[in-house]
Amino acid sequence: MSTDSWALSVGDQESTAKSIGKLRIKEAGDANIRQPDGDGDKSDEEEKEDRATQSLLNKLIRSNVVNNTNQVEVLQRDPNSPLYSVKTFEELRLKPQLLKGVYEMGFNRPSKIQENALPMMLAEPPQNLIAQSQSGTGKTAAFVLAMLSHVDPSLKWPQCLCISPTYELALQTGKVIEQMGKFYSEVKLAYAVRGHKMDRGVKIKEQIVIGTPGTVLDWCVKLKLIDPKKIKVFVLDEADVMIATQGHQDQSIRIQRMLPKGCQMLLFSATFEDSVWKFAERVVPDPNIIKLKREEETLDTIKQYYVLCNSKEDKFNALCNIYGAITIAQAMIFCHTRKTANWLAGQLSEEGHQVALLSGEMVVEQRAAVIERFRDGKEKVLITTNVLFVSNLSVCPSTGIDVEQVSVVINFDLPLDKDGNPDNETYLHRIGRTGRFGKRGLAVNMVDSQRSMEILKTYEKHFNKKIGRLDTDDLDEIEKIAN
Repeated sequence: MSTDSWALSVGDQESTAKSIGKLRIKEAGDANIRQPDGDGDKSDEEEKEDRATQSLLNKLIRSNVVNNTNQVEVLQRDPNSPLYSVKTFEELRLKPQLLKGVYEMGFNRPSKIQENALPMMLAEPPQNLIAQSQSGTGKTAAFVLAMLSHVDPSLKWPQCLCISPTYELALQTGKVIEQMGKFYSEVKLAYAVRGHKMDRGVKIKEQIVIGTPGTVLDWCVKLKLIDPKKIKVFVLDEADVMIATQGHQDQSIRIQRMLPKGCQMLLFSATFEDSVWKFAERVVPDPNIIKLKREEETLDTIKQYYVLCNSKEDKFNALCNIYGAITIAQAMIFCHTRKTANWLAGQLSEEGHQVALLSGEMVVEQRAAVIERFRDGKEKVLITTNVLFVSNLSVCPSTGIDVEQVSVVINFDLPLDKDGNPDNETYLHRIGRTGRFGKRGLAVNMVDSQRSMEILKTYEKHFNKKIGRLDTDDLDEIEKIAN
């Protein structure tokens, strides 16, 4: 796999993302924990990140396929045709150079979605596919393998076209193409993204083009660099992110309408609310459909308590008493505002705790690095606003933070929706960070007003789970809840 000289410079532009593991995230209490500025009281509903940023974060923190237990549901276009799945890559009869690239990337066997999707994507005649898939399931590698398999390297024009919602996501997919095609040097890749200036009428010779909708459309219509009638495979990645970005939905549909009738259409989305389904049905005719059945999170293994407090200082003292009475491997603490999170991180750091802080003022690469450090156990406390939860529930409910050592979750502030009402889904996903992997977990809610008590009672009633009172001034009582 080779790219043009411009694509080679992409590596320099991405150096931050590639060196995530080398980033030094400063300890709480130093320059990384900024003092609140004028908008420090902004709630996370106001600072909510867009879906593209969250999707890129998921890709960065899930650089490898995660071991999930989701069941796959397959709906075939023709229910009478046999359903094929594979357990090894050898069963796919890939070109040797592609099989070598697959193993070079660390794939030993197909993931669950790859088991079902790859036979469909590699079938002859080509089959269209709509797939629900999130970061870490191996879906990018699956459609990249399909594109590389369908390319005829002797033909020097674009044959496969992949569009992503943003420049950064396109580059992430391009990296996978380059890695998987490492030993397939005859196939070349071009990036149709901002910054790649092309002259009108100069035909693209690369067989695979990846880019954003606006630039791809310009290359097809205005500059006439791509002949859309010669495209054999069309991939639309991150469809839910795509339709959330102004203009991208219409641009994607315009590109799809220019493609030949026999072009294979592959669409991937993390979620499938009504707007995504309508979009998918317009873009992908007669599709096979693959859905991931997400296991329901349960509160059965989590003991829930609340602590009565009058102020944030009371909450902090209660937190210190909990830490003084029981052994906590790792904990996640949720705050409603950046200002509170910054303050709490500083206070805990002064008490000698190893603290990581995650908030909306960080760039996406910094957030990914913070999460990796927490996963690796370099910090024992992760303080976060809703930036990974409120904005990301519809994209990836587990948010990629499944850390086995998380034994306690603290709601320093109870979760609320944008209108200030109880947010049942966020509450479930927050305290669901503990009690995972078959272990028992502990969730403690800080209650500082009559209103927050009413909100707590709402959660208790909704989930039909008792939330008991915890007196954090009684160390013996705290010790009992840990047993």
